[in-house]
Amino acid sequence: MSNTIELKAKDLNGHGGVFCPNPAADMKLWNSHPKVYLDVASTGEAKCPYCGTHYKLKAGEHVGGHH
Repeated sequence: MSNTIELKAKDLNGHGGVFCPNPAADMKLWNSHPKVYLDVASTGEAKCPYCGTHYKLKAGEHVGGHH
């Protein structure tokens, strides 16, 4: 099961990424995979290698220093 989570720039951490599992994806930590860091800022999107959840920046969102 894979779904797409649209993120705002403010949803990313200081390094321009997110962790999966992520509360925005409505995942329960107790029944999911190990926590992994996904770099969203570099390309504007990232896909979790465990669950296939696709994280992407919403249209028009920009991360400081990354375009």
